[in-house]
Amino acid sequence: MTARILVVDDIPANVRLLEVRLLAEYFEVLTATNGPDAIETCENGKVDVVLLDVMMPDMDGFEVCRRLKSDPATSHIPVVMITALDQVSDRVRGLEAGADDFLTKPVNDLQLMTRVKSLVRLKTLTDELRLRASTTRNIGIEELLSRNFASADTTPKVLLIDERKSSIERVQKMLRSSADLDIATDPHAGFFQAAETPYECVMISTGFADFDPLRLCSQLRSLDRTRFVPIILLAEQGEEGRIVRGLELGINDYLMRPIDQHELTARLRTQVRRKRYNDQLRASVTQTIEMAVTDPLTGLHNRRYLDSHLQTLFDRAVARRRPLSVMITDLDRFKTVNDTHGHDGGDEVLREFARRLRKNVRGIDLACRFGGEEFVVVMPDTDGAVAEKVAERIRAEIAQMPFAVGQDGKTIEVTVSVGVSSVLKGVDSVAGLMKRADLALYEAKSAGRNRVVAKAA
Repeated sequence: MTARILVVDDIPANVRLLEVRLLAEYFEVLTATNGPDAIETCENGKVDVVLLDVMMPDMDGFEVCRRLKSDPATSHIPVVMITALDQVSDRVRGLEAGADDFLTKPVNDLQLMTRVKSLVRLKTLTDELRLRASTTRNIGIEELLSRNFASADTTPKVLLIDERKSSIERVQKMLRSSADLDIATDPHAGFFQAAETPYECVMISTGFADFDPLRLCSQLRSLDRTRFVPIILLAEQGEEGRIVRGLELGINDYLMRPIDQHELTARLRTQVRRKRYNDQLRASVTQTIEMAVTDPLTGLHNRRYLDSHLQTLFDRAVARRRPLSVMITDLDRFKTVNDTHGHDGGDEVLREFARRLRKNVRGIDLACRFGGEEFVVVMPDTDGAVAEKVAERIRAEIAQMPFAVGQDGKTIEVTVSVGVSSVLKGVDSVAGLMKRADLALYEAKSAGRNRVVAKAA
């Protein structure tokens, strides 16, 4: 997992120590020795996680964190505060400033790395939502990105899964005025309850007599309906290994018993705030751009969206030295379909083709209607050989399964020609990438149609 980590500390030896640890895990490391420089780096650079020292002259870590979290341009960047302070009140102060976690020196290497990797995963999700929104700035979505999605006044709905009565009663008392708390004493029942109810956080105790709580965490992360619900693990002293494993599985945070009420409410507030930010961003993006960037006939993205988003995906692939491939498909002799079955029949074929196309590509792939009977699929992290196989799979499915046209259910044979190209190492451009795919498509058409041609260069 690659990411850019900003280390902020006024003591060079501390910066170097963290830098060495992070470089050993293949992270890219940026450094700053004071608060203003750290803020400027976050504003100007692509920072994924900030490791922030608290005790710094002039502007301490708490103030740096507050400023980062109050600016919509940087509020989504996870901040981990690292300090020698070990009082609960200090942790609460950091969390209330907006920090995503608070680690005490000396920091355990394994805990640090698993925490950083966990936060990088969360940042990646937020980045994708913001990226999709920013590509449509020309239809007024900049206002969306400028919002600071603070938690609403509504009380969050939270589920606690714990079988110990005394533990349940303590948590209930602590959250009496800050959460609408449901209880599940059986982990299996708790899983189904979490899947069926729109909770904003699930807290899972490790104190089950005959059940592995991490199994439950894994199940919640594997289910679509609960994949993005924050999970807080309530662990016992001495369970550091279990916590590290939980972070690797995708839990968002943890608390060690005995639980402090202020720290519990602060960490819960942090998780709810992040979830509401992503939920509102996702919903707003969907509602705002659906009509402007979606082809109304097929439901795929349209060329307008492709023109803006492809450049972003291309730039990101080049910067990260990752592969990127494009395929252009064209329905063979489509004019004959329109001439024979009318435009309604042609529309039915286009809709069905789009459905099959969507079924055969990944969620991270960008499938668009390019115009008429041409479609484009952009495939991040996909080299030419794999893209060619995907294209061949799509071609074969189109050719093998006839298309239904008209109310009488009459079927017709449809084939498709496909051109594939990939980003070249060295000098390349979006225009070059698309031109090579278009030339490959032309070759497929000229060679008899119903085939895939891949342009290696």
